[in-house]
Amino acid sequence: MKRLLNYLPLHFVGFLILGIYTQFFHQFWQFGFLKLFFLIASISLFLRIVRHKKIVTLLSFILFFFIGVSATYFDNDSNYSSYYQNHLKETSALILKIDKVLKSGYYHDKYEVKIIQIDAVKTIGKVLLNVAKDSSTTALKVDELFVVNSSFQTLNPSLNPHQFNYKNYLERQGIYQQLFLENQQFKRIGFQGFSLLGISEKFRDRIQESLEKFNFKADELAVINALLLGQRQDISKELIADYTRAGAIHILAVSGLHVGIILLILSWIFKPLERLKKGKFIKTILVVLFLWMFAFIAGLSASVVRAVTMFTFLAVGLAFQRKNVIEFSLISSMFFLLVLKPMFLFDVGFQLSYLAVFGIIWIQPRLYKGYKPRFKIVDKFWQLITVSFAAQVGVLPLSLFYFHQFPSLFWLSNLIIIPFLGAILIGGILIIFFSLIGFLPQFLGTFYGFVISLMNNFVGWISKQEQFLWKEISMSFFLMVSCYIFVIFAARFLIDKSARKLIYFLISILIIQSVLVFETHQKKIKKEFIVFHKSRNSVIGIRTGQKLLVHHDLDSLGIQKSNFITSYRIGENVDQAFNMNIPSFFEFEKQQILVIDSIGIYQLKGLKNPIVILQYSPKINLERLIKIINPKQIIADGNNYKTFVNRWKVICENEKTPFYYTGINGAFVYDKE
Repeated sequence: MKRLLNYLPLHFVGFLILGIYTQFFHQFWQFGFLKLFFLIASISLFLRIVRHKKIVTLLSFILFFFIGVSATYFDNDSNYSSYYQNHLKETSALILKIDKVLKSGYYHDKYEVKIIQIDAVKTIGKVLLNVAKDSSTTALKVDELFVVNSSFQTLNPSLNPHQFNYKNYLERQGIYQQLFLENQQFKRIGFQGFSLLGISEKFRDRIQESLEKFNFKADELAVINALLLGQRQDISKELIADYTRAGAIHILAVSGLHVGIILLILSWIFKPLERLKKGKFIKTILVVLFLWMFAFIAGLSASVVRAVTMFTFLAVGLAFQRKNVIEFSLISSMFFLLVLKPMFLFDVGFQLSYLAVFGIIWIQPRLYKGYKPRFKIVDKFWQLITVSFAAQVGVLPLSLFYFHQFPSLFWLSNLIIIPFLGAILIGGILIIFFSLIGFLPQFLGTFYGFVISLMNNFVGWISKQEQFLWKEISMSFFLMVSCYIFVIFAARFLIDKSARKLIYFLISILIIQSVLVFETHQKKIKKEFIVFHKSRNSVIGIRTGQKLLVHHDLDSLGIQKSNFITSYRIGENVDQAFNMNIPSFFEFEKQQILVIDSIGIYQLKGLKNPIVILQYSPKINLERLIKIINPKQIIADGNNYKTFVNRWKVICENEKTPFYYTGINGAFVYDKE
């Protein structure tokens, strides 16, 4: 690890990441003097004007920081004059091209599309396309062009605290608007040339058509598509939930695990070539070529491209037989990927992949040395168990931060499935090959489907062991960071049991304890009054320290299944209680709060600048209400008619009274000032 920490590209990656983060959140590139400084630093290093070693090192770090800043700036389509929003008019005719087919929703097929032309102007930029489902029309294909004359809509943010923010997710993909269309609202005009993505999709469509002839069950075919073609759209929610609860969801996503297994298999197949002159070079070329062929078959998705890039660097590094080749190859691939696609930094899959591999590199050797099996077969299983545990240690804090659960039987799923995953992958590739040439016997297809069903059934059994699934675990960002500090110093202490490393390890424990004490204190003193957004119902929460009292008008089952309440409870790490009654008056931290429902009856006596909550579209004279009690703010929650909300908004603007609608602004949160 010490050698790795002294590896200069690791420090460059660190400053590159810092530059990406700074530009994305703070638009650092907009400041002119910074560009000038960046230019001077670059010229100084290029011409070697500076001779002092420490200054050169500092300038190098600054240079890579600015590389991260500039890469993020130039990767953002909205920074170019040809960006589509700069050319939009109300009567514009737009030509759009399908770039990616996404997982469908309940009512719409979803696509990522590029806007390539507005009227006669060539443009750039991506939007989210939602096409109403219609069984009478065929789905759009990658590279297909269509013309539309319609207005874009802003992306919907998450409307309640701690819910997944799909708007932020799409913005990190360079998508800032969306389009809703019926099938009759656009005209399909064919395809524009070809692209690798388009060819890949056509090839996968042909594979799927050939596989459908062999009577695979729905779940079997869906898993085959996921394992080999990178297509998870057809997997049922129940099956995805089973794999998630069993800690085996990574098996369904073509990623580093699959590519790593294929790399090992290819290395074994082409090993005889090493006997030839320049055999290692030929072997490396063939291995890399086949890896990218697999990426092509798997649809060239971001996760597949990342994994294949990572293992391409590894394959090349192994050919040179350098020390610490795995670590250096991983860091080099990370640097390469982030320079080309800086937004990968915010992708959960990217983060988990690299953390898992670094966990295996740093922690697995120490775990493996802790026990020496006498028999070879036991040793193989022990290696697999230690690899699984090391990978889980690497991803655990981040996984808890994002997903709030830990499947403690993950080791059993991996122990049973992963040893056979190589055979499943190779078998699947052979099944695809024979099905394409029309030479696949039915019994082989049936047997392969049986193997997939066996894997699904085993995962389903593991997922039903509820007592081993630890759910609803709260993990804050700062606690996650402190946990990684602990893991790093713990690994360093295990490698080199020196007094100095022990001190660092103990300090990391103190950091975790300090974060926990601070967060517990903050939680105890926090007070909030929350009007949650819920269409057709009203939900009001009163947070006092570690307690959340929820007033609502749902039935008992409905409130228990309300994900936004669960998300808030886990995110804030509080206890909850329910009250199936919404009072007409609250007093929170000396602030009066008046609730007016559909009946429209309310008491005005003794009110002084209250906050007014309007529910169920009450038919009241809002102008008179405002003049009488002069409310501090008026809030409309999610169960009001939009026509009423729009009218109230206009009235409040005329009366200069702050107006808040949860359907647009999200949950209203009033805290103690």
